[in-house]
Amino acid sequence: MVHRGSTFFAYTHNPKNLYFCAAIKRIRLNSQPIKIVTILGARPQFIKASVVSQALSQHNGIQEVIIHTGQHFDRNMSQLFFEEMRIPEPTYQLDIHGLPHGALTGRMMERIEEILMDERPDWVLVYGDTDSTLAGAVAAKKLHLSVAHVEAGLRSYNEAMPEEINRILTDRVSDLLFCPSETAVNQLRNEGRLSDGARIIMSGDVMKDAALRFAPLMKAPAAPLPDLYILCTFHRAENVDNPQVLKQLLTALEQTCDRRPVICPLHPHTRKSMEAIGYDVKTSPIQFIEPVGYLEMLYLLDHSTLVMTDSGGLQKEAYYMRRHCVTLRNETEWTELVDCGYNRVVGTEPANILEAVHYFLNQPPVFPFELYGDGHAAEVIAEAMSVDL
Repeated sequence: MVHRGSTFFAYTHNPKNLYFCAAIKRIRLNSQPIKIVTILGARPQFIKASVVSQALSQHNGIQEVIIHTGQHFDRNMSQLFFEEMRIPEPTYQLDIHGLPHGALTGRMMERIEEILMDERPDWVLVYGDTDSTLAGAVAAKKLHLSVAHVEAGLRSYNEAMPEEINRILTDRVSDLLFCPSETAVNQLRNEGRLSDGARIIMSGDVMKDAALRFAPLMKAPAAPLPDLYILCTFHRAENVDNPQVLKQLLTALEQTCDRRPVICPLHPHTRKSMEAIGYDVKTSPIQFIEPVGYLEMLYLLDHSTLVMTDSGGLQKEAYYMRRHCVTLRNETEWTELVDCGYNRVVGTEPANILEAVHYFLNQPPVFPFELYGDGHAAEVIAEAMSVDL
């Protein structure tokens, strides 16, 4: 048994190499904190980490080390979130972006593995369903380190989506699974994770924590806004990388402008795809604006009359701000929102989109059900991780 930093690790006698052995319980020195390495890379993860990192910091026995993979590197997609949400500065900036999924994930795994071998944490904490999530989880598991997954158990049942593959594989290798809903808990139980020895915890949704915490700090974006408008975002590869689908979406949004102005913060990838098909944002009836930070997004949500999006996170943020949502996809992970009538999943056909828009514009914003916990998910997560294995 060999001492490595804050923990004693037992090694197996492998003729080729030595590696961390998860089968033998680690014995903690009383004077040493629990070390958590957090992997972040995309906007939704920054929002989630803002409340979880604060909750972790309130435990004297926890040390958090943050790795920013660089998956979102534009200032308004990354650095601005760290600044305005007071997320601790990353210890490591990997600056890995702009690659196909396989190359992106592989390069992240390579760098993350190096850091984990140096840091030797007690937990590796990952969020959501991005390539950064999968890279962190797999790199950790191959070193026999314990993995905690925030937002576990979600399924869209569409494996053509990269995010679905990331969710499934991350949940499969995680030791501690924090679920935002009972639906997610039941999904993991049905997949047999309890019998595998994983711990499943119904934590609630940390994005609800964030919405409650930051709503009083919301601020207007620099762009002028009409009095009544629909807020729209779209960025998923299946929507913007296919020229035919992208043209359908833009047609639907232009026709929606006949009913009500449409404000659209423009994702950098979406902008490139629109330029590739020759779409002129300057002459469009859609009001495109630059990407915004979280506090500005909360303002846009709060002052909108309806939300249209292919984002998973924005579907919930709309609900937390008491706005109906038209989801520009063929499925959603957040089935509770559909079941309760707050959300309609319509795909990308203009007729279906316009029908849902017409329906919701004529519905009062009544939200009688409280979903996804009580707004204290981050505290549940921090408490669970403050206990050593």
